[in-house]
Amino acid sequence: MGKVIAIVNQKGGVGKTTTSINLAASLGALNRKILLIDLDPQGNATTGVGIDKGDIINSIYEVLTKKASIETAIIKTKSKNLSIVPAYLNLAGVDMELIELERKAKDAGQRFNRVTRLKEEINKIKDNFDFILIDCPPSLGILTTNALAASNSVLIPVQCEYFALEGIMQLINTIMLAQRKVNPSLDIEGVLLTMFSNTNLGVEVIESIKGFFKERVYDTIIPRLVRLAEAPSHGKPILEYEPRNKGTIAYLNLAKEVIERNGTKEESVG
Repeated sequence: MGKVIAIVNQKGGVGKTTTSINLAASLGALNRKILLIDLDPQGNATTGVGIDKGDIINSIYEVLTKKASIETAIIKTKSKNLSIVPAYLNLAGVDMELIELERKAKDAGQRFNRVTRLKEEINKIKDNFDFILIDCPPSLGILTTNALAASNSVLIPVQCEYFALEGIMQLINTIMLAQRKVNPSLDIEGVLLTMFSNTNLGVEVIESIKGFFKERVYDTIIPRLVRLAEAPSHGKPILEYEPRNKGTIAYLNLAKEVIERNGTKEESVG
């Protein structure tokens, strides 16, 4: 049965989608079968793995609103062992649609829970993958709540900057609320330090985050690199865009840490 990991931070620009794309591709390169679910209306993870939005028939929007099943929305990417459930802009209005669908179901005496819609669909295909990664939007609304309800754990990317811990307590509170209300077994998979520049400030931020999250922080630190930022615009993960890049090595090492934490040891690269 696949492990479901939500990649979450309500703060934008922390490397969340970059991590979703590159961790998914790296796990695939290490012979794990991966499904990436793009839950961000911007659809950057979708284009970042080379999917043309004009070719999408069913997306996560159709899945959540019961217009299509998740099986019909899965697209195989060109990357090894990596499939995606895509997203595009129509997902932005899904909050109101889910509320309306729940109201209609209640009036008709039927069961519909807008918070567990994603979980219901993921349960249908969970056994087909080793890991299912969910790229969440930079907010703590209904889409992120669906991801938290559906996931075994959360991976939190944190940018190595002065205000890194600002907002993290809000995220932790949201995770704790999800544990109480919809998903008692939800755990923190790990905290990933991203966009690291080797400065005194960067080092200070790392120490403060490690002091806060202790052993939850991954050993791998993702450096701030132009190539990492460029790769998604070419529809490729970094390991395909520039295989010898430091970012490629970093994400492969992160993938090995994820695998090791979930019971299978892998040697480090680099």
